[in-house]
Amino acid sequence: MEHVERCLFDLRRGLPIRLRDDTVDVLIWPVEHLDENALGRLRHVADDNPALVVTGHRLASVKAIASQANETSNARIGITAADAADDVIRWACTPNVEIDAGRIGSGPDDNIDTLALFLMRCALLIPAAVVATIGVDTRGELDTDVDTRDLLSIEPATVHAYEAGRPEPLKRVSESEVPLADASSTRFVVFREPDGMREHIAILIGDSQHWPTPVPVRLHSACLTGDLFGSLRCDCGEQLRGSVAAIGKRGGGVLLYLAQEGRGIGLANKMRAYHLQDDGLDTIDADQVLGFSEDERRYTIASEMLAALDIHTIDLLTNNPAKLDAMRQNGIAVAARQAIYGDLTPQNRGYLNAKATRAGHWLDNLLDHSAER
Repeated sequence: MEHVERCLFDLRRGLPIRLRDDTVDVLIWPVEHLDENALGRLRHVADDNPALVVTGHRLASVKAIASQANETSNARIGITAADAADDVIRWACTPNVEIDAGRIGSGPDDNIDTLALFLMRCALLIPAAVVATIGVDTRGELDTDVDTRDLLSIEPATVHAYEAGRPEPLKRVSESEVPLADASSTRFVVFREPDGMREHIAILIGDSQHWPTPVPVRLHSACLTGDLFGSLRCDCGEQLRGSVAAIGKRGGGVLLYLAQEGRGIGLANKMRAYHLQDDGLDTIDADQVLGFSEDERRYTIASEMLAALDIHTIDLLTNNPAKLDAMRQNGIAVAARQAIYGDLTPQNRGYLNAKATRAGHWLDNLLDHSAER
C-alpha cells in the first residue's frame, strides 16, 4: 500500500508513474500537469500515439457526442502529432468543447484506464490522464529511470488491492477537550486513515454516559469556504454550527467532521467548479464537466468512526438520503432522521435547488417556505 501512496504523492507533484506487469507497460501523466515537455516525453516513449483517458461523466459533457455518451464508461481521446498540450487540457476539463467523434473510443485495456482515473481521484487531481504504451525501444530507458528512483513503477494488482479497501482500521491518534461556543462540553477525537493521507475528527458533544438513545449524529464534510470563512455560496457553515447547537440541546451526541472537501473532489477542484458555476453551470454539471460524478464522497470512514466509538444506532441529522443509505449499508442502524437547514440566500438558492431537484436532497420544506414569503 505504501507504494501506491508514493505514486499519489508523485502525481500531485506533476510527475508521471509507470504501470507495469507481465501484460502491460504504460506511462501515465496527470493532465493537470501536462505541458509540451510532458507531451513530448510521452510521444518519445510510446509505441503509438498517446491518448487522453477521461471519465464517462466528462465525455457526457462534450458537445459533439453528448447524446452518445455513457456516464459509466471511460473513454480514450486520440492525440495526434499535430495536437498541443493546451488542446489536450481543453478536451479534459473545458466546458462547451467539441471533439471529433472519430477521435473517441475505448482503450485496449479498460482496466488500465480505470486504474489511471482512480489514481487521479485519490490524488485529488482532475480525473483525466494521458496514457502511453511504452515501446520496446524505450523500455530500457525507463527501466533506468526506475532504478535511479527518477520514476516510480507499480503493478496494476497493487493498485487494485489499494482500491479494494484498507486492510488496517482507522487509527485513533489524539484527543482533547475543546469547548465550543454552542457546546461548552466538547471533546475532539482525531482519526487518521492507514495511508496517512487524511485525518477526520469525531466531535463528542456532552457526556457520553448521558447521551440520548438513539445517539444524535451529524456527518459533516469539510467545507473550508463555508465552515471557516462564512461563504454565502453554500449553507455548510450554518449547518455545522446549527448541528453542534442542536446536538448539545438534545443532551449530546457526535458530529463527524470528514475530510471530504467539495463533495470529495478536493479544494482545488472545488474552486474550478465554482468558476464554472460563475459561467452559468449548476453545482452538479460543474463537477461533471471536470469529470466527477455528482458526489464523490464515501461514508465507510464515518461508519468505522462510529463503530470505534461504540455507537451502532443513531438519529441522523441530514437532508441527504445518500448518507442515510450509506450508514445502513455499513452496519449503522438509523432509527430516526432530523432535518438540518441553513438560511436560504440569493447566493445559495441555485446551489440548494440543484441539490434538491437533481441529487434528491430533502430540502422541500426550506425551498417551499422561502417561496411563500
